[in-house]
Amino acid sequence: MGPLSLTFAGGALEATLLASVRFAAFLVLAPPFSHRGVPAPVKVALALGLALAVAPNLDAEPASNVAVFLGALALQALVGAALGVLVAVVFAAVQAAGSLIDLFGGFQLATAFDPMSLTSNAPFGRLYQTAAVTLLFVTDAYQVVLAGLVRSFQAVPLGVVPSTASIAETVTGAVVQMFVAALQVAGPLAVVLFLADVGLGLLTRVAPALNAFALGFPLKILLTLVLAGLAFVALPGVIDALADDAGRAVSGVRP
Repeated sequence: MGPLSLTFAGGALEATLLASVRFAAFLVLAPPFSHRGVPAPVKVALALGLALAVAPNLDAEPASNVAVFLGALALQALVGAALGVLVAVVFAAVQAAGSLIDLFGGFQLATAFDPMSLTSNAPFGRLYQTAAVTLLFVTDAYQVVLAGLVRSFQAVPLGVVPSTASIAETVTGAVVQMFVAALQVAGPLAVVLFLADVGLGLLTRVAPALNAFALGFPLKILLTLVLAGLAFVALPGVIDALADDAGRAVSGVRP
């Protein structure tokens, strides 16, 4: 009986490894997978599983030497990281909306370090961020983001360097969309709280003896809790729209 020999298709194996590196770099930085509640082995297994699923549709020539292959791995890590940062910027709108509510509602003084996200957030910022991560999993919106990442292999195939101008344009659009979405969620509440401050200021000028600002903090807390609860109801629709935007942004990067 002769020695056992195994034969691998070099191109298919390299395509799988390169795709898994892009997926892994993306999952480390892109929400909701970047949350510390998602274990690292789960991210690695998911990256490898997605790479095995898309590898048959990828074209990758076997590298001529080890240095070329390591360079290709580094390129895919950079591409995946760039796409992950792009998605993180899009979904930062939810946390920004919560931070705006904290700022105008007077909850900014309760800022504390969140070990799960490794950031310092006030109560509504943490609430909105946690709710966004939960809704991404519950509503299957994360599948839209992953579908956009899979389509990125058509826009930026393996071995192709994405255009810097295309990335800059996409990131600029994502930042603008982030601010617009944050204002859409928290803007009405911020306007109401600002008008409450103006009304208390006018009341103090008209009747200084009433000391209207002594009622300012309880009144703003009450308005914040009531109106933030109404805005929280609209959060699933916001997450769904942001997931669509993130999927289009990831698949829209061009070489």
